[in-house]
Amino acid sequence: MTERDYPTALGASSLKTITLLGHDLAEDVMGQVGFGELAFWLAAQRRPAPGEIRVFEAVLAALADHGFTPTAIVTRLTYLSAPDSVQGALAAGLLGGGSRFLGVTEDCGRFLHDVLRAHGEPLPADDAGWDALALETVRARREERKLIPGLGHHVHKDGDPRTPRLFEIAAAEGLYGPHLSVFAAIGRVHPQVLGRTLPLNGAGVCGAALADLGLPLELLRAFALLARTAGLIGQLAEELRRPVANEIFLSVDLNNRSIPPEPYPDGGSHG
Repeated sequence: MTERDYPTALGASSLKTITLLGHDLAEDVMGQVGFGELAFWLAAQRRPAPGEIRVFEAVLAALADHGFTPTAIVTRLTYLSAPDSVQGALAAGLLGGGSRFLGVTEDCGRFLHDVLRAHGEPLPADDAGWDALALETVRARREERKLIPGLGHHVHKDGDPRTPRLFEIAAAEGLYGPHLSVFAAIGRVHPQVLGRTLPLNGAGVCGAALADLGLPLELLRAFALLARTAGLIGQLAEELRRPVANEIFLSVDLNNRSIPPEPYPDGGSHG
């Protein structure tokens, strides 16, 4: 049989030791490295600086829980249906992390990255330059009839409280980079184009901050899901103490109204 080689810089075990990221797990990591720091380290395969940890963990806190969102509701309902499957309840909630909830973090980070890449070097040197780039970007999106990821919120219509706080933390740690700069500029100039003022939402600013930390764009949604996992565990813990899932289920089940079938206008063809 041909010997195979599967290189990894992550975890590896021998008879008496476990190594993680090149360090002894028991002696150098456990009790020495916080979970947020470790999550960053695992993804970036470099140990983050203290300021990077603060920004990263602020992002995780911002995305952990935001009330009875669809992800929280489906987790509680799945647990109601299958209390023997905590993993199923958590997985159900995480599977709902998409373009409307949680996925905005990745969508915004990718969008801002594309804007910066299209602009090229040198990047703007002041707010006026960033505003000009943002104005061009917003006008182009409007002409294309496309939404701007991270702009708008269904509840925080007068401003998402997470957004200015994350800007503040990133600036204090010297990590207010180009993604946050263009995102902030979009917040300043978009009313000129759209004719109304929309908030920069928390999921969007988290995507900008993660991109400025140099984390892989392909993993930005994964970090949002990491944060929401903690929130969903909290939802399940509260469901154990103060259950609401059965009431949610019955409010729909006992109030449904039967109506005649309504075929699609095209006869059901979607090809």
